Amino acid sequence: MQLLFQVLLNGVLQGGLFALMALGLSLVWGVLNIVNLAHGAFIMLGGYVVWVLYTQTGIDPFVLLPVAALALFVIGYAIQRGILNLVIRGPMFNTLLITFGLNVVLTYLAQIIFSADYRTINPSYAGRNVAFAGATLPLVNLSAFVIAIALTLGIWVLLLQTRMGRRIRATAQNLVAARLYGVEPRNLYALTFAMGAALAGVAGGLYGMVSQLNPYIGATLTAKCFAISIIGGLESPLGVIVGGLVLGVVEAFTSLWLGSTFVDAVSFGLLVLVLIVRPTGLLGRTV
Repeated sequence: MQLLFQVLLNGVLQGGLFALMALGLSLVWGVLNIVNLAHGAFIMLGGYVVWVLYTQTGIDPFVLLPVAALALFVIGYAIQRGILNLVIRGPMFNTLLITFGLNVVLTYLAQIIFSADYRTINPSYAGRNVAFAGATLPLVNLSAFVIAIALTLGIWVLLLQTRMGRRIRATAQNLVAARLYGVEPRNLYALTFAMGAALAGVAGGLYGMVSQLNPYIGATLTAKCFAISIIGGLESPLGVIVGGLVLGVVEAFTSLWLGSTFVDAVSFGLLVLVLIVRPTGLLGRTV
């Protein structure tokens, strides 16, 4: 029983980080109707930003997370205004091709700059643990979980309680009506895409502390974020939290009972099951 409890907690901690990783993809998808295939590459870049600054300056990697967010915000804003805005009204296939191309370009640029070696962000307290109800929680994983959930809830509050959030939701629901009320969609689209990239940057920094960075992790992370967004539903950030936690726990128990080889198979099997039983996601509205 103690082992199961430990695995459950590990899955919950992992699921919180999953939720943050998927939040940026879900936000862009829900507002801009763009499935950003370069989202995983943004996460990878955020991890490398924190890794480079940490290894060069020795500053605590958690303190460097806002720097990664700012760097990816600028990159995301420039990409949306300079590239994606040109085809935002075209078929979704066009944006899929462009973001796929961006993913390839960013991946190979990262390989040229950082090589294909695995990198890990290891602060001095990386081996410390926190005891909880007889279980052991790694301090870094617990801190990453708290930050991930706090940011996810913060985005939820921003979307529901702020003027910008109301504009974002209005644009996502009815672009014509939003324009009639004075919303400028081009700037709003760029800000939304940049926010998604900034969240990916923070997620990348946290991911580098609990796992290993490599230029080729982007495609796998994008697929995982896609699955989380579908499982939880695109209606609100709460759905992303639920989707991330569900996937994290499922993967933890799959690794325990079946081995790590079957983790991806079970995860995407769960995605297929959710699409069959509840196509709008666990927290999505039914028509």
